[in-house]
Amino acid sequence: MSVVATAKPPLSVVSQEPIRVMVVDDAVVVRGLVSRWIDAEPDLKIVASLRTGQEALERLEQTDPEVVLLDVEMPILDGISALPLLLRKKRNLVVIMVSTLTRRNAEVTLKALSLGAADYIPKPESQHEVAASATFQRDLVEKIRQLGWRRRQRNLGIPALGPPVIPAPPLQADGADTAAHSVPHALRSLTEIKLRPFPLSPPRVLLIGSSTGGPQALGTLIGGLNGVLDRTPVLITQHMPPTFTTILAEHIARVSGRPAHEAEDGEPFVAGTIYVAPGGKHMQVARRNGIAVADISDSAPINFCRPAVDPLFSSAAKVWGAWNLALVLTGMGSDGTQGAAAVVAAGGSVMAQDEATSVVWGMPGSVAHAGLCSAVLPLDRIAAKVVRLFWGDRQ
Repeated sequence: MSVVATAKPPLSVVSQEPIRVMVVDDAVVVRGLVSRWIDAEPDLKIVASLRTGQEALERLEQTDPEVVLLDVEMPILDGISALPLLLRKKRNLVVIMVSTLTRRNAEVTLKALSLGAADYIPKPESQHEVAASATFQRDLVEKIRQLGWRRRQRNLGIPALGPPVIPAPPLQADGADTAAHSVPHALRSLTEIKLRPFPLSPPRVLLIGSSTGGPQALGTLIGGLNGVLDRTPVLITQHMPPTFTTILAEHIARVSGRPAHEAEDGEPFVAGTIYVAPGGKHMQVARRNGIAVADISDSAPINFCRPAVDPLFSSAAKVWGAWNLALVLTGMGSDGTQGAAAVVAAGGSVMAQDEATSVVWGMPGSVAHAGLCSAVLPLDRIAAKVVRLFWGDRQ
């Protein structure tokens, strides 16, 4: 079975003007650093560097940004108050929330995502740490690039090509590269997506991996899984820092009406409970005394991520084999592809969110083009399909 991807127009169809970025942060040192980082990128351009949300509102029409970096904590008008006002003035604006790793800021940031922010990025605590963090700089630039180009292509009414091709880094740690990692997304989009048949036996474990756009997607998905949640453990790796994953688990518990929490090392995985990988640590599955338990570690990042999806999927494949159903939701990069290959090799199955409903079609696109998926579906259809599969329906 296969799905032929719609032919995409050449990259020349898309405007090659740099993506216009507004930075809003009350710390002058942070504004200066971030502005220099962005202006150093040939495809990005700073159009405003401002101190408060009020200034952002007043300068929005004049500067006409495509992406706004919006600090959570600011005087006069803070980020969460400014967000809906900015989106009201410019509905297609991409807003990326920037916040430090406090519980309050994590709660505010997740609320901002529900109010229309496209994504968030955690900011180091001190200005010195901001200046010294290569990870913060890299993640910030890449989020602006990916989300900015996605917005521009949607505004032009063409299918998403992704930004101009920049070679992806190889998998980190012990991960071996795959064909899906070596082919630029803009070229893979032109290729045929081949779907695999679902296994004959119904799944008994649900694994989920997500990144950019994931908190919103998880809320939609989990809310539709009532027919499954009492029958299986659900294991989730969402690319998130510490504290944020704590708040995410609490949100999932409210949405699902089931126990949901960050997994603890050595904790048995049981049906009826949702386990979230703790921020800053990998969550894997291990077998101890014949029982499947959580193996939580702070080993090296994989695919620049910790937690990463690949170790969850790969370890679950070793322990549970054909029982696994792995879902890859919206996210940048290709984390999850290697692990999805392990799930399929062990007799399990993989599904991916489709391009149209993904905030960024990096992770799900990677597994789809690697030929590992048995279905590629819009977000609002995934839960119903999962329920049918757990009840033995392969169609």
